[in-house]
Amino acid sequence: MAATGDARGTELGRYLKARRAQVRPEDVGLPAGAGLRRTPGLRREELAALAGVSVDYYIRLERGRETNPSTAVVDALGRALRLRGDGYERLHELAELASGRVSELPASDDTSVRESVLRMLESVRPLPAYVVNRHNGMLAANAPGRRLLPGLWDWPEEQRNLTRYLFLHPVGRALYEPWEETVALSVAHLRAVAGGDPDDPELTRLVGELVLKSPEFARLWERYDVCERGGGQKSFHHPAVGPMTLTYEVMRLARTGGQRMVVYQAEPGTAHEAAMLRLDTAPSDAVTLTAVGT
Repeated sequence: MAATGDARGTELGRYLKARRAQVRPEDVGLPAGAGLRRTPGLRREELAALAGVSVDYYIRLERGRETNPSTAVVDALGRALRLRGDGYERLHELAELASGRVSELPASDDTSVRESVLRMLESVRPLPAYVVNRHNGMLAANAPGRRLLPGLWDWPEEQRNLTRYLFLHPVGRALYEPWEETVALSVAHLRAVAGGDPDDPELTRLVGELVLKSPEFARLWERYDVCERGGGQKSFHHPAVGPMTLTYEVMRLARTGGQRMVVYQAEPGTAHEAAMLRLDTAPSDAVTLTAVGT
């Protein structure tokens, strides 16, 4: 019997609707048809046919009234929506959450950073490194990690969030090249977090603020892209040390409610490494390690 819609089922429905809007008929071998389509992307009946389910059943899924789809149905929907990687995994996770077969993620993070983690931040110098929570809130950083993100530290502790910095701080909007790619990945990470707990108060406040203040964020949030990256490469146009391209690794910290340590490095012997190392050449009385609440 179909379950009554709840927040978890509704989140699955929102995901299906958002992803459906991004698949064009021609992407899946269907004719676009004559005239203007009222619905962006696939119609409900088109997706239902591609996945081999009834239109009524799919509508119940999208509206959050059906919350227990089988693994086979979820697989079929994922294929019909052309989902890959994180997007495909997120569909399965939302289906599991909707069914009640797994528990939601913790509603809040542990904002204290373990002493052993703080020592690790210091031990990796001169590499820039910092610790963020699952909502990209900044919890701790070593000296070059602080200088990598100029202006962030001028904000009060409770405002120091990397996604907020990217969209609302003038330096954050000019620091990354290309900015559009960086912010898209940041929003996709928040979407991945929201899938586990859509009613998380901290996340709800952050998203509400950014939707109101940034049309770019609102547009990306509605796309419902999801991505949980474990590393990659970023290019910076840094106001103090100049342009540099750095690789970074992301390490999840056990028993922290989702904290991650991010460490940057550059190819040895390059101008990028020389620029990165200049981040660590501050006066000896400069702050070398900061943690929220210390």
